[in-house]
Amino acid sequence: MRVLLVEDDDLIGSGVEAGLRHAGFTVDWTRDGGSAATALSTTEYELLVLDLGLPKLSGSDLLKSLRARGNDIPILVLTARTTVADRIEGLAAGADDYIGKPFDLAELIERCRALLRRAHGRAVSIIRYRDFTVDPRSMTVMRGNERLPVTSRECALLIELLSHQGIPLSRSRLEDSLYGWHAEVESNAIEVHISNLRKKLGADLIKTIRGLGYLVEKAS
Repeated sequence: MRVLLVEDDDLIGSGVEAGLRHAGFTVDWTRDGGSAATALSTTEYELLVLDLGLPKLSGSDLLKSLRARGNDIPILVLTARTTVADRIEGLAAGADDYIGKPFDLAELIERCRALLRRAHGRAVSIIRYRDFTVDPRSMTVMRGNERLPVTSRECALLIELLSHQGIPLSRSRLEDSLYGWHAEVESNAIEVHISNLRKKLGADLIKTIRGLGYLVEKAS
């Protein structure tokens, strides 16, 4: 679950970045609209957390530009502009949700999760697949009443595959989802995670599609 955070206030940005990372998100943080536009053109994100009052390119202009080009990434707007008229303007421009400063970090994280659930067609956070239950909040995987010994990164990879059932995801796409700008990624990291998940959850859960990547079959 890779998120782009665009916030020019260092105190707010560092707090949101730390909170999202602690909640299991992979976060890239940029401090101006121009850098954000570049990041969005070169990296695939699942969510954009966007301040409106940005240098170089305003958040409002970036938002309008994205929607004008048909980019439907879920966008949560962060702003000190909290009047009803401001909220209406932001939503009309294409924002999916809107939270005013100051805000509660726990609420922001839950709003992010809600936007991702909506994007993936889920009404609740818990993901059920076959006899597995995956909880993105606690980054745990259960089979019945048994908690399986998956790491947080293995769980994040499983969530990414389960969120795109029936669609092969390439190694580079999975790396982008699991690792941010500053993470060091071993060349075989995804293969190692896939191998570990197969050992822990069953060899038939994750399919290898030659030349395309990995998938879990769509639930019937």
